[in-house]
Amino acid sequence: QVQLVESGGGLVQAGGSLRLSCTASAGTFGILTMGWFRQTPGKEREFVATISSSGRMTDYVASVKGRFTISRDNTRKTVYLQMNSLKHEESAVYYCAAGVRGFAGGERGDHYNYWGQGTQVTVSS
Repeated sequence: QVQLVESGGGLVQAGGSLRLSCTASAGTFGILTMGWFRQTPGKEREFVATISSSGRMTDYVASVKGRFTISRDNTRKTVYLQMNSLKHEESAVYYCAAGVRGFAGGERGDHYNYWGQGTQVTVSS
């Protein structure tokens, strides 16, 4: 069982930045594909970014490319999501996810085996 704990959410003005962190309990963190998703009330969960186990491959939803950066530190068992130029409509609960199936398909929620509890990001307009 892998436990994921997100942190770094909060309130920021539109155009501002936040960095989310997700730390895993797994000793096998280095083999896990990691992803970030977000969800607002009444909407489906949306893919944001994913990163391969080595960190060499990443993918993003088109709307965040050039503004968000996903990265990982396998020695710290932590994945990060640096979010710049945030928009009001990006207010959501952001979830970290971990999967054992490899990088391909990481934009799908069902690709992942484990999920964090989420961290709230609120972007004021």
